[in-house]
Amino acid sequence: MKLGDPAGRARRPRADAVRNRERVLEAAKVVFSQGGESASLEAVAREAGVGIGTLYRHFPTREALFEAVYRREVEQLVDLVQVLKAEASPAEALRLWLRANVAFVATKKGMLAALALATQKNPDLMAYSSDRLTRAVGELLARGVSTGEIRDDIGPEDVLRALIGMCYAQERPDWQASVLRLLDVFVDGLRKPGRPAA
Repeated sequence: MKLGDPAGRARRPRADAVRNRERVLEAAKVVFSQGGESASLEAVAREAGVGIGTLYRHFPTREALFEAVYRREVEQLVDLVQVLKAEASPAEALRLWLRANVAFVATKKGMLAALALATQKNPDLMAYSSDRLTRAVGELLARGVSTGEIRDDIGPEDVLRALIGMCYAQERPDWQASVLRLLDVFVDGLRKPGRPAA
């Protein structure tokens, strides 16, 4: 095969294929959050406005689709750190990032068995998300510590454990509103003594 040979070049996905993949991922997020583990792939395809064959071309299994949605949302949370650092004070950036995590948990709460299966098939998935999210919250904490706004005696793992505990300890229908109130109290508790809340 010659270097100039089109068959020798790596093929980039067509623009419509990339758009379809993104539509499927966005639709899956919506359908999974509403239907939980029982949500059908046909419902995802309908929500995305694509045929079931298109869905399967991109994601051959339910687990592959779930994992792609999960990874995409983790990366969105990681990317949000830079936006919040540019737009908000350290404590406010942390509070807003934790609130975004509550929305992330809300889409996963009904799919714990699916998440367990995905991590069983790919044990690196939980390590990947834990590492990415720990580093993200660590970056926000470090910024707050460096400005003197946030205490220096709590680590990113502690913050994530507290968040997970708040989210999963509540089984009431209004759990999100309750967690958001608790997050405000939690972030105020992270402030360095003598620093007023914003």
